[in-house]
Amino acid sequence: MKNILKAGLAALVMLIGVDTAAAATVRVVDGDTIELSGITYRLHGIDAPEAGQKCAKANGGKWACGKAAIGALEVLAFSGTVSCDTRGTDVFSRVIGVCTVDGKDMNAAMVKTGLAWAFRKYSTDYVRQEEKAKAARIGIWQADTQTAEAYRAQRWEVGLQTAPEGCPIKGNISKNGHIYHAPWSPWYKRTKVSVNKGERWFCSEAEALKAGWRAPYWGR
Repeated sequence: MKNILKAGLAALVMLIGVDTAAAATVRVVDGDTIELSGITYRLHGIDAPEAGQKCAKANGGKWACGKAAIGALEVLAFSGTVSCDTRGTDVFSRVIGVCTVDGKDMNAAMVKTGLAWAFRKYSTDYVRQEEKAKAARIGIWQADTQTAEAYRAQRWEVGLQTAPEGCPIKGNISKNGHIYHAPWSPWYKRTKVSVNKGERWFCSEAEALKAGWRAPYWGR
């Protein structure tokens, strides 16, 4: 698996063709979300595997596609000067945008290297890149695998089975602050909700955000 990740990251570096120092104001949240100067941007038109998601290998078995997507976005984000445009906000108050590094489209690069899907539900801007990655059978396209959207839906249904009152999101309080874990979080099972400590359950991510909790940072 490590070799797959290294090869994917090396290919991405070659694709974007930059090796300059990282901008200190950039932080990777997950495979399709970054923070830039304190503003959270959800990358427009793409959907990357979730942090704990595993995808099918061409020769059988699974590989950590979620971790690979996060690593790939880190390579992009810390390779030059990042900027993002603004195309509105989503229900989680994140800014939707196309982010570039030294002028190169980061959204497109994630799809082109097979580390994100074109999020056709909202945009067809990156369908061409997706079709090329699919034809080359790279990344998430090396074998039939579950999309990130389907993965989230499946994990949500599993979470509902044990969650109180149909609210499966766990609001945790730690030294890192108030952090919520949705059912697709890699830390979901190990996270316990202690009501006596002020922790609580949420019915949606929007509800958790409104109450002052934040999503976990899976990148750096």
